[in-house]
Amino acid sequence: MLSTGGRFVIVFNGEIYNFAELREQLLPLGHRFRGHSDTEIMLAGISQWGIEMALSKFEGMFAFALWDREEQTLYLARDRMGEKPLYYGCCGGVFIFASELKALRQHPAFKASIDKDAVSLFFRHSYIPDPLTIYEGVSKLIPGTWLKVVAGSGRGYKPAPKHYWSVSEVATRGQESPFTGSSGEAVDQLEAILKTAVANQMVADVPLGAFLSGGIDSSVIVALMQMQSTRPVKTFTIGFSEADYNEAGHAKAVARHLGTDHTEHFVTPTEAMAVIPFLSEIYDEPFADSSQIPTYLVSKLAKAKVTVSLSGDGGDELFGGYSRYSEASMLWSRISFIPTPMMSLLARSIRTLSPHRWNKLVSATPGIARHRWFDGRAGDRLHKLANLLSLPGPDALYLQMLTHYWEEPVLSQTTSATDLLELNHNANADSGKLEFAHRMMLLDCRAYLPGDILTKVDRAAMAVSLETRVPLLDRRVVEFAWRLPLHLKQKEGQGKWILRQLLYRYVPEKLVDRPKMGFGVPIGKWMRGPLRGWVESLLSIEALNRSGLINPSVVRKKWNEHLGGGRNWQYHLWNVLMFQSWLARRN
Repeated sequence: MLSTGGRFVIVFNGEIYNFAELREQLLPLGHRFRGHSDTEIMLAGISQWGIEMALSKFEGMFAFALWDREEQTLYLARDRMGEKPLYYGCCGGVFIFASELKALRQHPAFKASIDKDAVSLFFRHSYIPDPLTIYEGVSKLIPGTWLKVVAGSGRGYKPAPKHYWSVSEVATRGQESPFTGSSGEAVDQLEAILKTAVANQMVADVPLGAFLSGGIDSSVIVALMQMQSTRPVKTFTIGFSEADYNEAGHAKAVARHLGTDHTEHFVTPTEAMAVIPFLSEIYDEPFADSSQIPTYLVSKLAKAKVTVSLSGDGGDELFGGYSRYSEASMLWSRISFIPTPMMSLLARSIRTLSPHRWNKLVSATPGIARHRWFDGRAGDRLHKLANLLSLPGPDALYLQMLTHYWEEPVLSQTTSATDLLELNHNANADSGKLEFAHRMMLLDCRAYLPGDILTKVDRAAMAVSLETRVPLLDRRVVEFAWRLPLHLKQKEGQGKWILRQLLYRYVPEKLVDRPKMGFGVPIGKWMRGPLRGWVESLLSIEALNRSGLINPSVVRKKWNEHLGGGRNWQYHLWNVLMFQSWLARRN
């Protein structure tokens, strides 16, 4: 779109939720509008206030490129939390940018050289964290930043992103000036802020609905949608015949209580597995969160009836929902006072038995075997614990908890890959002032949330032309969440305390108070069964040798152990399979 005066040209992906409010601010300043588009409001705002101030006023999810015809300058910008993607790089002296990597590959000067550091991080975490991509010389624009490129800058010019908003700064500022009211007042304030965020994101001129898993986050969003709607909200969930992966019954109970127009669909293994060959095309670079499969399927289900769907993503990272936060805090509190030599001795003692031997030993001790922490994987968990005991501090311990451990190197080449802590170190040095649990949440907000969760949802939904919106990531919700003291997020080892209290105002506690299940599929079981032929084709010695990056003997060993049923390597193998599938499509 071209600005009224003709100076600016914009290409824009996303939604600005407060465009009507900005319109009212711009009208008295002499701006006149041809239509009712948020894009037109953005152009007027940039013309009036300049790029940086305009960005601070935009509330929404977006990625855009703006060309200033007068100054011969290009600006790129991405939303605060990273809901929408934006890639850029230089190829043959040409600066290129797009919402998808596959678009960049169309440029004749593009060189598709694989970034080995990115591959290393992918095998550790199942996704490639910002700002890296699978390709050398191509970056993801960091959430909350903008980039300026002046025409004619020359081949050696490397533009540096500049923050207009930083979740790291929000976190440290919030904890320095925390909320001091009562717990009841905190719930009241969260309800008011989130209610407004939900209302703003329900504005649409197309059919609108919501994903509903029956968990805390999605149920809160749907409850606040329904109480502000004059008709039943359309809600969607999928179920599986495997009880360990099926939340459809819980979602149906919540939908019935709230009075939504609910649609559920029980997915057959055949339907789910039919998606797998297309995942590398959907995600454009290696991506191995296996919940990408049900996310695509629920998006497809919703698209049959609506064009926009709200989701409950972000609640875990902002309100302490992941069990690993309490587990890491508890573990560090117990081992931090133990002298290093003793911890090293304990680690070596654990490693004297193989994981398989530990599994046999634990299974022969019913009282221990029934503990949920072991979950049939005692040996793997104990060996990972041995690694944790050798770490120098709590941040390193948490990073190790986020890392897939390979007993032998899966990559055939040694890389100098950085890690998540280093990638996020320079964002805000003051983050070290945060208590351990909040530092974990902040790292997830900066890395795991945009790199995994939001990537998973956006790409799956866009593959079926469904727009997703995330009210919990509204700026005001995020800023309020970071003002809350930890005891309003976690109590007695349970996360999201304040979100639960808010939900209980709308839904009986018995309908939603249950252990967190996640959103997965029985991928390990399928690998041994109906997916076995597909797996074998990608994990053959010949296929594994093709990239020159993977150590075939390590992968084949894990595959054989998985097939035998003695070890569950589903997550490690899924990483390899998604990399191999992407590589095969790329070639």
